[in-house]
Amino acid sequence: MHRIIDLKVLYFGTPVVLIGSRNEDGSPNLMPMSSAWWLGDRGVLGLGDSSQTSRNLRREGECVLNLVPSTMVAAVDRLALLTANPQIREYRRNQGYRHERDKFGAAGLTEQAADLVRAPRVAECPIQLECVVETAHEIGTGTNTTAFTVRVVRAHVDEELVIPGKEYVDPLKWDPLIMKFCEFFGGGRNVHASRLAEGWAMPHDLRPVTG
Repeated sequence: MHRIIDLKVLYFGTPVVLIGSRNEDGSPNLMPMSSAWWLGDRGVLGLGDSSQTSRNLRREGECVLNLVPSTMVAAVDRLALLTANPQIREYRRNQGYRHERDKFGAAGLTEQAADLVRAPRVAECPIQLECVVETAHEIGTGTNTTAFTVRVVRAHVDEELVIPGKEYVDPLKWDPLIMKFCEFFGGGRNVHASRLAEGWAMPHDLRPVTG
């Protein structure tokens, strides 16, 4: 039997990415997200328009997609309720969001320079994708969200994940952090409680992130 229900969120299982970008003053920004998918050498990122990261991508036209292993879940969760945007909407404040410009320091992560873009890499992430923004399109009407299409111009992969003699990542060694219904999973199990999940019982039109 099937039931008709109003799902609170449609995250059936997507990988967590830390998006590295540059703020207006040149400082690094870091935002966790899981609305990303890839086709060929392109990636599509779904972001809320009020996020600092959206502003940075529109202005700078570049970013680094740092793919997160399940072992880094605690660092990701430390970023969950932080935003580099000083203008926080009231409902976000009620959820516990606060302004934080030093995302790397707050998460306990290390900034690493990229080769072809100004956006920062995360040294602890074993897969880092340097990207340039190609397009930005509104998702639907009145959703306050944008789909950014980015092109990967350089990929950095920890040699421990590379299959010897090949240019491939070993899928048996790569264990990505997965966001499944706003909870963190890795290796097929729930690896960490998510602070984000606590605030997702709200109307769909109020959910754009602020990172």
